[in-house]
Amino acid sequence: MQVRRLCARYAQRLPFHGWHHVSFVRAKAVHFARANGAEVSVVETAALVHDVNYLVRRNSAASAGERLRLDVLARAGIGPATARWIDDIVIEAEMANRGPRISVEAQALSDADTLFKALPVTPVMLSHRYLQENGITLRELADKIVGEQQSVHDDGYYFYNPDAAAAYSRWAATNLMLWQHIRESLDDHDVADLLDALTALGIIGLPATPGS
Repeated sequence: MQVRRLCARYAQRLPFHGWHHVSFVRAKAVHFARANGAEVSVVETAALVHDVNYLVRRNSAASAGERLRLDVLARAGIGPATARWIDDIVIEAEMANRGPRISVEAQALSDADTLFKALPVTPVMLSHRYLQENGITLRELADKIVGEQQSVHDDGYYFYNPDAAAAYSRWAATNLMLWQHIRESLDDHDVADLLDALTALGIIGLPATPGS
């Protein structure tokens, strides 16, 4: 499997978006695709290649991975029309792009990827890996999460699948509140000084805010 080999080869560059992330999203995307009547094989393939942009450029949008994604799909023997469909699904499902009315294939992929973001363990176990992988500050990550996700949550389409919404919306709300509070805390000079001291000691890898 090409994607798994790529994840293994570049594991040091993908501490957040590595195979652990891809395999989780693939499994959940297949589940949601079966539930909503989407084309399961297409959704599964889209899940496998949805984050290859992070191999192309750090902290990038899904669109940055288009050329690599299409190359991986071509090498897997997928025809041009289907490959383009898969690429469109990946772009459509991206948190920064999606709206209330997207294809059922994009809904399945989006719900799977969004669930990974909303898992209670993700901010505890993996957020520092996202900072490391993408070379951004804690404030930049907090701004990204709240900026991209809060309106989607408030407008009622954080999850498209009703069972997912019923099961996981509390997790999503708690996660967003956490990141709102993180962003607020960084305005406290003493908190910022604490994080700068931890960075200097090597306990955390990046400053809390740009220019710290």
